[in-house]
Amino acid sequence: MKSSVFTILLCFLSLALSAQTPSNLRGEFELKGKVVTEVRETPIPGISVSTDQGAYTLTNQFGEFKIMAAAGDMLIVSDPDMETVRYRIRNNEDIKILVRDIEPETLNRAAEPQLSKTEQHRQLLDSALHYKQLDIERSLAFVTRSIELLDGRSYARELAASLTTLGEIYQFHQQYDLAISNYREALEQFDSSRTLLLLGKTYVLNEQFQEALDLLLPEADRSGLIPFQRLELYEILGDAYGGLEQVNTAVSLYQRALTVAEKNQLVAKVPVLNSKIAMAYDNAERPVEAEAYFSNSLEEAKTQNPSLAVLESENLADFFQKRSRFQEEITQRKESLEKLKAIGATVILPEADSITVQGINYKIGAAYLAQSRFQEAIPYLSESIREAGSQGDLVIQKDATRKLSEAYRDQGNFERAMELYQEYVALVDTLYVRKEQELSQAARFSRQMATSQDRIRTLEQDRLLSKSKYDLALAEQQLSIENNRQQRIIIYSLIFGLLLTALAAFLYYRSNRQKELSNHLLALKGLRSQMNPHFIFNALNSVNNYIARNDERSANRYLSDFSRLMRTVLENSEKDFIPLTEELELLELYLKLEHSRFPDKFDYEIEVDPEVNPGDFGIPPMLLQPYLENAVWHGLRYKEEKGYLRLRLSPVVPGVLQIEISDNGIGRKQSAALKTPNQQRQKSRGMGNIKRRIEILNKMYGDRITVSVRDLNTDGTGTLVQVTLRS
Repeated sequence: MKSSVFTILLCFLSLALSAQTPSNLRGEFELKGKVVTEVRETPIPGISVSTDQGAYTLTNQFGEFKIMAAAGDMLIVSDPDMETVRYRIRNNEDIKILVRDIEPETLNRAAEPQLSKTEQHRQLLDSALHYKQLDIERSLAFVTRSIELLDGRSYARELAASLTTLGEIYQFHQQYDLAISNYREALEQFDSSRTLLLLGKTYVLNEQFQEALDLLLPEADRSGLIPFQRLELYEILGDAYGGLEQVNTAVSLYQRALTVAEKNQLVAKVPVLNSKIAMAYDNAERPVEAEAYFSNSLEEAKTQNPSLAVLESENLADFFQKRSRFQEEITQRKESLEKLKAIGATVILPEADSITVQGINYKIGAAYLAQSRFQEAIPYLSESIREAGSQGDLVIQKDATRKLSEAYRDQGNFERAMELYQEYVALVDTLYVRKEQELSQAARFSRQMATSQDRIRTLEQDRLLSKSKYDLALAEQQLSIENNRQQRIIIYSLIFGLLLTALAAFLYYRSNRQKELSNHLLALKGLRSQMNPHFIFNALNSVNNYIARNDERSANRYLSDFSRLMRTVLENSEKDFIPLTEELELLELYLKLEHSRFPDKFDYEIEVDPEVNPGDFGIPPMLLQPYLENAVWHGLRYKEEKGYLRLRLSPVVPGVLQIEISDNGIGRKQSAALKTPNQQRQKSRGMGNIKRRIEILNKMYGDRITVSVRDLNTDGTGTLVQVTLRS
């Protein structure tokens, strides 16, 4: 009976204590740094510091920051007043960011130690997360202070952040019910993708798999998710279906997450996802697929992180053990042991036991013992006992002592077996006493968290009461304003009568103007409907050429780029103007397609003067493309040697931009001589459409666009198109 109670207590405490081990799957560490001005090294507070894996913080009043990261992550330092800095993290050494050419206002801000309420709130939450695993009492105190800082009126987002941080603390310490409660309250305050994913993950950890699916399945097509969040969404859904033993669905979702990881270079997640797919197949008794994915996971982990490689090696060894493939298990565990000794550290796992030298030695000895290879098992079990004793690991020391006693017993050395069994009994008693102490500590720990939660709920109720009082005062003020407003209505009614006549005259004028505008818009729509089929026809001719040459790969690639181009063209087809940046992207894609069709006929260049900001200008969609098309099809295509096409943007005066399209083709005169009468009519109609569009747009929006076309050279070769565009 005592042994059964001990086993229950041991399982309970293993779960309770595992909550206090930090996640180190990616080899994360706390990176410290500072952001200062280059000349005087004046600290700059409030600078955004983040990583491409989703971690985020702000610099404090001393310009300092701390953030969780791993080697290989991209550190991103950004602020509206400075150029964004990107730095690939190599190790955990402190870094210093020097900011040059910063505006004087920013220097004044750097010198001001006073932070805004939002910045103070962010720093308190950063501190809470920092102490999450080191000092939970201090961590909860920082969250409490962050809530006290808010007055309840216009800080719903900040309050949600505080509740989310509180949920993360409870989740880390495996208080899942408290974590779920806080995440749900946070979502009521502010809808956040990050909080939603944390809630779904906590449901899975708490084995509330159906609740996780009900929460996250409607969000599968949620917009605004960054790639890492979408990957996490698929992964959590896979975990939930795996918990419900729906293996095929779980594997499908893990593979979708794997696709996102590979597409967005989130390499740290590739071995983890492969391992989860393997475990799903293993649980479904599909060992062939499971072994393949375990092997893939191990190979990926070897290229990334030694600690992760040890974990995946042990996962594969556990797979061999489950199927009594003891020799393969032993070989794999010996490889894990060598790697673990090489990195000189314990591999810490979330929600699981740590991987230690004594633990691996114990499993190797147990595998030998399972094959009755006593002489080979004894050294590993003895080493496990020795290492466990030096590390204070009573659980492994106890288990290894019992196994070693059995080995000597089965070998016939009963005297040594009895000595070891007596040591085992003594260890059980010692462990029992320790677990009783840890149970008492766990109870105090739970009471402490409950007290902190009650304090935070009281603060939340006070905040709501304060908000109610504020709303009441606001309602009284609005009532007074309403009384004054009614008195003013009479005066305004008289004024309104005087303005009514003027308004009727204005509406009559606007009606005539609207009819004229409607006619212009109808004409524009007709012109655009003529241009798009013409463009599609020419592009499909290019695809047809590839197909005629049986160049399937080029045709597929061309069709892919063409479909992307057509999607952009169709999206813009109903707009009078689009940003010049979008037009340049469309032209770049179009020229890429034409160059792939005629690689030996021309090269091209798009040149933007450094003084030009294309985002400041709007341009009718597909205005420039026909000129580029004419340059390629009627100027450069007939040139015997390789030609050159240039699109150049340069400033004329502030607010005026000149766009030049020049080619050194055969020229307009010679091109016209080569054309059939039908081709001449098509070109005339295409250029006429553009001219008509420009005339209508200039009438509608003022003279913003002028176009001139002339020969580039005096001998009639080449063509120069000049488009003047006003912002």
